[in-house]
Amino acid sequence: MSRTLTLVTVLLVGSLTRPSFAEDAGLIGHWKLAGDAKDSSGRGNHGESVGVDFGSSGPGGQANSAVKFDGRKSYIRVPANPSLNLGTNDFTFAVWAHTDERIDDVLGDLVSKYDPAARRGLNWCIKNGAGTTSSQSNYRNIQFGIDSGSRPTWTDQGRPGNAVYVMAMAVHNGQLFVGTCEGGNEEAGHVYRYDGGTRWVDCGSPDRSNAVTSLAAYGGKLYAGTGRYRLAGSSLTESKNANVGGKVLCYDGDGSWTDCGQLPKTEAVGGMAVFQGELYASSLYKPAGFFRYQGGREWVACPLPRDGERVVALGVYNGHVYATSYDACAVYRFDGSSWESLGKLETSGQTYSFEVWNGELFVGTWPNGQVFRYDGERQWVTAGRLGGELEVMGMAVHNGKLYGGTLPLAEVHRYDGGVTWANTGQLDRTPDVRYRRAWSMALFQGRLFCGTLPSGRVHGLEVGENVSYDHELKPGWRHLAAIRESGRLKLFVDGKPVADSTPSNPVDLDLTNDEPLKIGLGMHDYFKGSLSDLRLYGRALKANEVSELAARPAKGERP
Repeated sequence: MSRTLTLVTVLLVGSLTRPSFAEDAGLIGHWKLAGDAKDSSGRGNHGESVGVDFGSSGPGGQANSAVKFDGRKSYIRVPANPSLNLGTNDFTFAVWAHTDERIDDVLGDLVSKYDPAARRGLNWCIKNGAGTTSSQSNYRNIQFGIDSGSRPTWTDQGRPGNAVYVMAMAVHNGQLFVGTCEGGNEEAGHVYRYDGGTRWVDCGSPDRSNAVTSLAAYGGKLYAGTGRYRLAGSSLTESKNANVGGKVLCYDGDGSWTDCGQLPKTEAVGGMAVFQGELYASSLYKPAGFFRYQGGREWVACPLPRDGERVVALGVYNGHVYATSYDACAVYRFDGSSWESLGKLETSGQTYSFEVWNGELFVGTWPNGQVFRYDGERQWVTAGRLGGELEVMGMAVHNGKLYGGTLPLAEVHRYDGGVTWANTGQLDRTPDVRYRRAWSMALFQGRLFCGTLPSGRVHGLEVGENVSYDHELKPGWRHLAAIRESGRLKLFVDGKPVADSTPSNPVDLDLTNDEPLKIGLGMHDYFKGSLSDLRLYGRALKANEVSELAARPAKGERP
């Protein structure tokens, strides 16, 4: 064979083994997830699979071209490697992700590389938060954040209307909505939409009762539950507005609402959540009630726990609805047809809210101000007390860390593992009152928002650099990309830019850590769905390059 022919052969073989698309330049890791967790970038960042199913079809319909995660224990671990330390550099993650339309779990994390002790690294997840006290605060929203131990900063975002209590909070259609209790004798509860800064837009009063107690996005619409909140329960002067609530209404826009029915024998809606594609609601006060929406104005009564306890805040986790109770310091679990008691956390008291952190379920309690972690088999383990507080209400995971709001000082504490909590600030300093609450929480525009009583104000928390897609991610196969470019974070869905953050100082956000890269697991939860063709670039892809990646299956090309 001549030297010329040999050279041509080498060049031809090399061209076949090298990436064939221009945007493949700069790959640090390329996990095709087609039958295995190997890295095809040439960097040797091979993954170790834990309980995953490699037999799924990918976005182009090819067999064995995707990996399925069960949302409970399965994930892929990529050992730490210097090439995976992104430092202060630009980078891009791109992946095909599939989620089901009818879900019964937290959707969880796509990718993470995060050291929780140092609060350093990155988190990328699909947030599906129910059980944030009374509301389903986030529904199929994408969150992407980076941090390097930055100092948390709270900002006052204003008072919606004449609120004394921001009871409900939910993100819907790219907007943040809150529900209020307004205590004047002629006042009713309202829904307000956040308009930036300290501005709030009045979306009307769905009902004549004094409070909008719950909010949830369902079927592409925003639903509000109403109630006559008993302000004396928070040691405030009782409202003379005697109109009972217990209704659920759907927002039509422009301040108008459609009546979706009265919950039977219900004075106030306690909580709402979407489970297996259906909307559920509970009663705040006695008599206990738990209902499923049938459409129109019809609600059907569902079973209650054996002893008839109230089920109030409704969380969704690992195939069940979980419920707090105001009749016992207990948690109950519903499988779609019947309830199971998961035992008492303390001999007396109440439970208030749920959140999933690091794949495990946490619940807040009264009267000892503790958070408990579910350890399975009806066992609960204390995760510590939040300062000297008495009650733990709203809880949410933001950029890798768990936060909890409290009473009587309306503080928000950050969970630092074990039984350790760090106070990030007091949000309500109203003088001469017995109780202050940090009650409702939601993630919006890359920040954690929290509503209070009795000041009726909303505060926003900034930690590190974050960006969020505040619309419902459509089910099925979607192409997602998360980019860091010159300190700014960007999100793409199906090849289109959908969100970006304000730029930070990249020197202050060095992501270097010794933790593994995790696929399908992070500080929120195990991923419930399928992934295909995960790519990590050591540069910020251009918009047209992301668009090209998203278009490949439509062109008949294998991702």
